[in-house]
Amino acid sequence: MKKVIFAEFGGPDVLRLTDAEKPHAGPGRIRVAVRAAGVNPVDWRLREGQVLAAHPTELPSGVGQDAAGVVDEVGEGVEGVAVGDRVFGEGASTYAEFAVLSAWARMPGGLTFEEAAGYPSVVETALRVIREVGVRPGQTLLVSGAAGGVGSAVLQIARERGIAVTGTAGAANQDYLRGLGAAATTYGDGWVERVRRLGPVDAALDLAGSGVVRELVELTGDPRRVVSIADLGAPGLGVRFSGAAGSMRDALAEAVRLIEEGRLRIPVEKTYPLAEAAAAHADSKAGHTRGRRVMVV
Repeated sequence: MKKVIFAEFGGPDVLRLTDAEKPHAGPGRIRVAVRAAGVNPVDWRLREGQVLAAHPTELPSGVGQDAAGVVDEVGEGVEGVAVGDRVFGEGASTYAEFAVLSAWARMPGGLTFEEAAGYPSVVETALRVIREVGVRPGQTLLVSGAAGGVGSAVLQIARERGIAVTGTAGAANQDYLRGLGAAATTYGDGWVERVRRLGPVDAALDLAGSGVVRELVELTGDPRRVVSIADLGAPGLGVRFSGAAGSMRDALAEAVRLIEEGRLRIPVEKTYPLAEAAAAHADSKAGHTRGRRVMVV
C-alpha cells in the first residue's frame, strides 16, 4: 500500500509517500480501506518534533489520526461492525491506503467520506474544551480562531447547549461565523475593544495560538476561565493547556447524534491527494481555514 511517513523531524518537505506493508487489526481494532483522512494541527506539530506528551513519536513515523473509510478487517473481540461497513474514527498513520482504527462509529447518512473524515478529532476537542472551560447555559463564550474545524464545532455545540458565542476570525470569515450563530469580529489591532463592544465574556478559548492568551484573561477577568489548545506557553499565565484527549467513542457518538439532528456541520475547505501531504501541512499551519482540510485516497 501507499503511506505518508517522515524519517526525520522538520518542515513539510520531510514528508514522503512510500510503499509499506498493510497493517493488521489487532484485538479490539478494525482496519479500514481509507477513503479520506483529516488534517489536524497535531499532525504537523508532531512532524516538526514538538514535544507533545500525549503523542510520543518514534521515527520513522506515519502521519494522521482521523479517517473515514470502508471496514476491511475486524480484530478479535470486536462486535457490531462488519467488513464492508462505512465508518469514521480515530487511529494511527491514517494518511495511507489502509489504516487501523482504535475508535469508530458508522458514518451518518448523507455524509461523504471527505466530510466524515473531518469530524473525529475536532468534535472530541470541542467537547473537551467546552467542558474544561466551565462555561454554562446562559453565559457567553469567546472563541479566538473560530472559523477552523474545532472553532466551527465549538460554536455549534455551545449554541446547542444554550451558550451564547462570540468568535474572532479573519475578515473573509465574518459571515461564516454569523451563519453559525456567533457574534463575530476580526482579530488584529483593536480586537479586544471590538469584543468588548459586543458584550461581556464569561469564558474564552484560544484555538489558534496567535499570542492572545493574555488578552483573553483580561477579557474574562480570570485565567481559570480560559483554555488554550494551541499556545504551549499558556500555563505560564495561569491558563490551562488542553492536550490530552478524552473518550473518542463518546465524542463520535455525540457527533453522530448532532449530525443526524442537523445541529452540526463542518465544511471541507480543501482536499489533497496523498502525494500533496506537504502542501496540506503548509496550508494547515498557515491557518485562515474555514472548516476542514482533508487528504483523499
